[in-house]
Amino acid sequence: MHLLMEVVLTQKGLIHFIHGKESGPGGSKLAALSSVALDDGWQVSHLDYSHTTDPIVRLEQLLTACSGEERPLLLVGSSMGGWVAAEAAERLGVRGVFLIAPAVYTAGYPNQEPLVRGERTEIVHGWNDEVIPYENAVRFARLHQCTLHLVPGDHRLSACIPLLCTLFSAYLAQCE
Repeated sequence: MHLLMEVVLTQKGLIHFIHGKESGPGGSKLAALSSVALDDGWQVSHLDYSHTTDPIVRLEQLLTACSGEERPLLLVGSSMGGWVAAEAAERLGVRGVFLIAPAVYTAGYPNQEPLVRGERTEIVHGWNDEVIPYENAVRFARLHQCTLHLVPGDHRLSACIPLLCTLFSAYLAQCE
């Protein structure tokens, strides 16, 4: 019991991982980033949003899950999950947002330009993204003055997982 108590006391906060439209909570990208977060002393949460493709329903699910959370909170979202994370950021008063190929400026989303604070907001986007053009991320990053990493890769960024982990580890160091 003493060891368990010590682990809880050293946790830095909570990170919610928000998967994309066609993936799930156990995807390889978010699983790898989750391992980085756990190794760095964060608690992690992976909600399952696969029951709906409606971004507003996913947003409400995240807001409900985070209601009353008092620990420092980070949001990590991929694609549609990036839009959800960005849209939830101000409402939840999060410490930071890490977006992977976020669905900003994408037709069918209720708010084309979610408001996030530039400090502690980073975006990673693939040059060869065939789903969400990298230009959307450039426009969003410029408007919000946040860090943007354009990397060789497609929408899934599967070949970039080691690089994503390195960037995420550096990002977490800034959030402490």
